[in-house]
Amino acid sequence: MLHSRDSQPGAVGGVSRGSIEQVSPTPARVVSALLACACLAMAARPTRAVEDPLPAVASLVDRGAFADAGRRIDAALADGALAPATRDALAFERERMRRIRLDFPLDEAAARERLRAQVPDLRDDEFDRWTRAGQLEHLVIDGEPRYFARAVSNLFLLSPDAAARRARPAAGGGGPMESPHAHHAEALAHARATGASSVAPRRVRVTQSLVVEADAVPAGETVRAWIPYPRALPGQQDGLRLHATTPAQAVVAPEDTRQRTVYLEQRAVAGQPTRFAIDYELTVHAQVHAIDPDSVVPVVPTAALAEHLGERPPHIVFSDEIRAFSARVVGDESNPYRVARKLFEAVDRIPWAGAREYSTIRNIPHYVLATGHGDCGQQTLLLMTLLRLNGIPARWQSGMVFSDGDYDNLHDWGWMYLAPYGWLPMDVTTGRFEGERDPGLEWFYFGGLDAYRIAFNDDYGTPLVPPKQHFRSETVDSQRGEAEWRGGNLYFDQWDYTFEAKVLPPSPGH
Repeated sequence: MLHSRDSQPGAVGGVSRGSIEQVSPTPARVVSALLACACLAMAARPTRAVEDPLPAVASLVDRGAFADAGRRIDAALADGALAPATRDALAFERERMRRIRLDFPLDEAAARERLRAQVPDLRDDEFDRWTRAGQLEHLVIDGEPRYFARAVSNLFLLSPDAAARRARPAAGGGGPMESPHAHHAEALAHARATGASSVAPRRVRVTQSLVVEADAVPAGETVRAWIPYPRALPGQQDGLRLHATTPAQAVVAPEDTRQRTVYLEQRAVAGQPTRFAIDYELTVHAQVHAIDPDSVVPVVPTAALAEHLGERPPHIVFSDEIRAFSARVVGDESNPYRVARKLFEAVDRIPWAGAREYSTIRNIPHYVLATGHGDCGQQTLLLMTLLRLNGIPARWQSGMVFSDGDYDNLHDWGWMYLAPYGWLPMDVTTGRFEGERDPGLEWFYFGGLDAYRIAFNDDYGTPLVPPKQHFRSETVDSQRGEAEWRGGNLYFDQWDYTFEAKVLPPSPGH
């Protein structure tokens, strides 16, 4: 800027226009010199230091002081000197609060009413005890307790005494691969007979859709959608064929995109939902790896492994809490295989529970340790952090699991690197099949995977192609999809998704 903040109107670098006009007979080179000196003097003056408002705002959000945080955000955004990155971060803090409110819609009366539907003779002391223990997940927002939408259903997973008080037994749940299945035995038998690690393939036809609610976007505006899409992974999934998309014009992200999608555009029509869809097929192979623990040696770091060994804030951080958990579990064990298995067992013992939206959580592994529960992605990120802390490379993978019937679900898992075997899969949420006499079945998911899953993502929190212009709904994973228009992001409460997988009969000769 030409005018400094303490200059008066009509002044140039502190020299009045009148004084310049009075010396107009002065040669032009002198005037130029005077102006240059003025500009240099102005540049030398210290500028006002703009304090970063983000830490204070984040602290208020984390304490549940949403009203105060909102006022701080308003005041900070009114400052024209605010850096663009800080401005974006503050805008997301406002969005984070909105998303948290959507995840925690129940006041105490509503939470009690919902719990009484399951425990008709609920006592006040029980409700208070489960709340204090964190088993009824809640936050205090602006002085009022707000309960998580899934707090009651999660309670019965986290508290045995609550489960015993339930009037009606829980209906059977979970996927078919979450307990020993004929497919596991088939994969093990095939691997043992052939020595192969990629076995028992399944050919699958998939239709995925993303449907934006009617009038979520003004008529005539362009809706932009990203639907998750797999890439070829040697030995894991191959033979990928995209049959059709709705609309027909589509942009398929490059093969090396770690969170791969099909990008689609369509104009909104008044009173009608906007539907996007893709139809494809591929072959998925089960993974079985025979590992001799005594043959496993410490990894020699390489450039290719470096990104899978270190910290990666905000979710992979070697904090004091993580170090203490690791020390308790690992003890003096030094064999990488046995270290990894100890950590796998320890995380597997953490109860599964339905999760808040990941974008509302600052550090997911810390959230798991603080609450004592986590879903598949949360448990996987915790295990990845622990493995990396112990010098074992670990990376993310996620997508959808399905069955020969009508089951499908979002799911996250990971891979670990054990020398000299290389990258090996791990699914800590499905975990160990305790009580199985065959170690290969008992530890199937420590080094193996079933063929009833499609990987969309080989990393977390990476850019989409083409990039989004607005905030992502899911900042970590990419399984349901993303949508936006020029007016902003379309969050999960404005659209829905479907995933349909049909296992095809084997082709002749297979």
